[in-house]
Amino acid sequence: MMAMKAPSAVIRGQPLSMGKHMAVVRPRFAAQSRRMCARVSAVVQFDYDTKVFKKELVQFADTEEYIYRGGRDKFNLLPEAFKGIKQVGVIGWGSQAPAQAQNLRDSFTEAGMDVKVTIGLRPNSPSCEEARQVGFTEEDGTLGEVFDVISKSDMVILLISDAAQSRLYPRILAAMKPGATLGLSHGFLLGVMQNEGAEFRDDINVILVAPKGMGPSVRRLYEQGKSVNGAGINASFAVHQDATGTASDLAVGWAIAVGAPFAFCTTLESEYKSDIYGERCCILGGVHGAVESLFRRYTRQGMSDEEAFRESVECITGPLTRIISRDGMIGVYEQFNDADKKIFEEAYAASFGPAMDICYEIYEDVACGNEIKSVVNAVERFDKFPMGKIDQTHMWQVGKKVRAERVEKDIPINPFTAGVYIAVMMATVQTLSDKGHPYSEICNESIIEAVDSLNPYMHARGVAFMVDNCSYTARLGSRKWAPRFDYVLDQQAYVAVDNGSAKNDEVISQFKSHSVHKALASCAEMRPPVDISVGGEGDDTGVGAGGARTEYRSTVASQ
Repeated sequence: MMAMKAPSAVIRGQPLSMGKHMAVVRPRFAAQSRRMCARVSAVVQFDYDTKVFKKELVQFADTEEYIYRGGRDKFNLLPEAFKGIKQVGVIGWGSQAPAQAQNLRDSFTEAGMDVKVTIGLRPNSPSCEEARQVGFTEEDGTLGEVFDVISKSDMVILLISDAAQSRLYPRILAAMKPGATLGLSHGFLLGVMQNEGAEFRDDINVILVAPKGMGPSVRRLYEQGKSVNGAGINASFAVHQDATGTASDLAVGWAIAVGAPFAFCTTLESEYKSDIYGERCCILGGVHGAVESLFRRYTRQGMSDEEAFRESVECITGPLTRIISRDGMIGVYEQFNDADKKIFEEAYAASFGPAMDICYEIYEDVACGNEIKSVVNAVERFDKFPMGKIDQTHMWQVGKKVRAERVEKDIPINPFTAGVYIAVMMATVQTLSDKGHPYSEICNESIIEAVDSLNPYMHARGVAFMVDNCSYTARLGSRKWAPRFDYVLDQQAYVAVDNGSAKNDEVISQFKSHSVHKALASCAEMRPPVDISVGGEGDDTGVGAGGARTEYRSTVASQ
């Protein structure tokens, strides 16, 4: 991990691309040595000082971390934070780009700033029409060709797919102006460059702002925040390289401008490990696999299809999500009576160990670079094997009927479902803790993102509406790992329950006393009072151009 005392240090080597400005290759053994370590350093040691914004020291369980609070009352500080920035180029139009571009444009306007937000796309991209529909046009210079926009922008926010970044980063870095700022919303590119032994140019800033939610939720909660100050999606931020002395202010300003209620410190390496990992665990893959296995179990036990869907999917995306969002995982357990607590404990004890096995495998595949390579390889195959649909099976068709007849207050809280789901969530948490991540990152990457951003989309329109409004990296990871969670729960956890070997008092004791509950309580105190509002079938709230999609595509990255 890069030492913050020398954020712009690079190891010189052979050029990776043509032109005056280029990425450089460092000795291969250095990259390999770093990737061998699957544990990250404690991020609390990283203290990014800003000249414009005030930081706060917050207690997360038994640790302290610095955060920066957002909200529209901070918009008056944006002109100073973005001093010298005349154009922000947002490159791409995937999950994050429509949300961040619109939020930045709206925030700059509200702050009275003369900063142009310009979208960079391929001229023949089908996304150009979507961008025009929300006010980015060639005529006013807010929509242009990718490399032309990059070369003219003082700040380049790179939001093309991860796989496209892996192919195009040498050209992107070469096109940037000296002294410009490269903004990332995912640390994936660092993982790719570590695999390839490359470094960023040392004459640019490299910063990260990673909203802890998919793009449509970032936009929707920002819109809701126009009437309730502070509504939005939390974000992590990092300064990987500070060439101008202004990188920290730009990073925090960016986080506030896209609507983060609070922003917490991380590094590019810590972010990509926790983010790619979390998507594959309880945020997407884990919950998808869990509900598929629970639905089958309940129908085998004699429930109707509709009842099984309510007791599995609806239970998680409805009442469990709401309770965890405000009262944490322990709040779910404490609201059960004694009989239901025993059911919860049996399901939790049986599921936690198998889920840990999968979570560790995922984390270590991410840390060593295997999962990054898997994503890049999968995208290269899209011309032959595009991503298939994931909501066409009988179970998800039943879900349409259940949603149409839903009475929200009548959705059950099933203690067995709760035990399985929270076991998967706790396994996600424990693995991140074992690997050295701080609680701000653990809580947001594994719990808050799930319940405040993603689960509401599955609640609205089903699993594809949740998964396929995310990035290619997330969509591929969910498809790859959901079946593994499904299999291990069905083959190991439920078998243990059925043969009476699930009881494990030590596992339950560790759950009840885990420090993550205190950390979540701290997060809940900073939680905005607004729940995300997104339309179900027949309701276009938060859906359409610049918002959530209902048609999903997967295409090979172009050179």
